[in-house]
Amino acid sequence: MSTGSDYLTVAGINVDVVYKKIKNMHISVYPPMGRVRVAAPERLDEDAIRLAVVQRLPWIKKQREQLQSAERQSEREMLTGESHYVWGQRLRLALVETTGRPHVDIAGSKLRLTVRAGADEAERRKLLESWYRKQIKAAIPPLIEKWETIIGREVSNWIVRRMKTKWGTCNPDTARLWFNIELAKKAPGCLEYIVVHEMTHLLERTHNDRFVDLMDKNLPNWRALRDELNGAPLADEDWLT
Repeated sequence: MSTGSDYLTVAGINVDVVYKKIKNMHISVYPPMGRVRVAAPERLDEDAIRLAVVQRLPWIKKQREQLQSAERQSEREMLTGESHYVWGQRLRLALVETTGRPHVDIAGSKLRLTVRAGADEAERRKLLESWYRKQIKAAIPPLIEKWETIIGREVSNWIVRRMKTKWGTCNPDTARLWFNIELAKKAPGCLEYIVVHEMTHLLERTHNDRFVDLMDKNLPNWRALRDELNGAPLADEDWLT
């Protein structure tokens, strides 16, 4: 059972630390973005954890490189029959040529990409990304409106963009939020978790006990949503202490 959590940055790498009643430290690297998580015995202090992470940096970086390489290898070519995800549902891409206006829609289990004859991969990719952006931009406002009432803070502005290492981020000073466009591919609950996570930073900047308490109070199942969002670890290693 988890008894506490922390958040560290080591050599430019963000590290989630969870303290548990265990004997040995476990360091894990999670897809799709190489999130690093440390499960640490309760007796260890921050300095000991930082030292262990520093000592394992070559291993951590290797795992992250493998993850990024695998992601590049699986990059979609925007061809009929490929699998693409929309709000957690796996759909098959179907290319349809048209002389009219290019557009994207869902037909049963197919994600139809209607493009002009001769459209290259870059054009098809741009069209689909624009559609994903519209999807997530439509989903975010009602969530923010809902959680402004619950959390008691207003968001001044929010932006959707592609981010390599984060699902979302927050500037507590300006009350501005950023969301990763890739969230449009995840289950809706994952997007809500990120909205709540970033808005909670308007009350508490760090991932300390107060932050965890606020998340527990407002979104009791946030850990399950976080795990669903980040998936299984790319690699996990015991670290004797």
